[in-house]
Amino acid sequence: MRRLILTAAVLGISTVIFAQSDSSAFFLQKGLEEKTKGRRLESLKHFEKAYNYNKNDKQVVSELASAYFDLRRYALAKSTYQQLEKLGDQSDSMYRQIMLISHNMRQFDDVIKYASLLKKVRPAEETAIFLGKAFYGKEDLGNAITYLNIASKENPKDAEIPYTIARAYADMFNYKQAVTYFHKALELDPAQATWIYEMALIYYAIPDDQNALKYMLEAGEKGYKKDNEYMQNLATAYINAGKPEDGIVMLKEILKRRPSDMNVLNMIAEAYYDTKKYDDAIDHFDRILQADNNNSEALYMIGMC
Repeated sequence: MRRLILTAAVLGISTVIFAQSDSSAFFLQKGLEEKTKGRRLESLKHFEKAYNYNKNDKQVVSELASAYFDLRRYALAKSTYQQLEKLGDQSDSMYRQIMLISHNMRQFDDVIKYASLLKKVRPAEETAIFLGKAFYGKEDLGNAITYLNIASKENPKDAEIPYTIARAYADMFNYKQAVTYFHKALELDPAQATWIYEMALIYYAIPDDQNALKYMLEAGEKGYKKDNEYMQNLATAYINAGKPEDGIVMLKEILKRRPSDMNVLNMIAEAYYDTKKYDDAIDHFDRILQADNNNSEALYMIGMC
């Protein structure tokens, strides 16, 4: 009797396993049919059902991860691909997907980890750009520049690569090297007004006042937003480049919108002082004193005038 009961129990377990396997295969097939029709959300629902019946089927897990990725559910996609890795999948396609997801999620350590694993299983894979950007995100600028230079040889028309190198050199206050790579980036993508503006600021820091003014103007011409900050920097560039009258005109326009801006008042007053228009300088230093009668610098400059 015990033997018969045991046999029945084993048969019952086997029946459940086969039923689960059949259900998983059924929903997997339904998911694949919906995927073929381009109905990704519907396919995901079927893959999730297939997964609930069998969490160890590599094809099911792979299709579920791919569906999450296509629908930009990156956190779920990544964890599902990592489960696929635990099931023994060490393919280049799987490592590439986790690398891409980690890149999109700005998880730099995992980008480096999976880019390295991908390179081992597929040495021809171009991973340098992902490694370069990941190291830049980690503020490891030496490794960032090393890998980005490799990436520039692999993708010589990708303007983002020299631009990121330029930013890395700028972060290290190596402005002359930064300018070199800004120019390389803009040769590849000359319409990038933001990059032109950033390069103008780098020229200002060098200092190279003529080029700072030149590229500040070019950025504006190519669509960079002419907000108060831009206009104030442009006014400064005019003054530094030996065109104080143009700079003063622009600063006065800003002052109409920001009448109590002490920094703008001071810039105008100093520009008038430098051009020996002392009465105008005194007027603006007086306005500073009216707002702050303890401003000893303004009082001193009035005395100098």
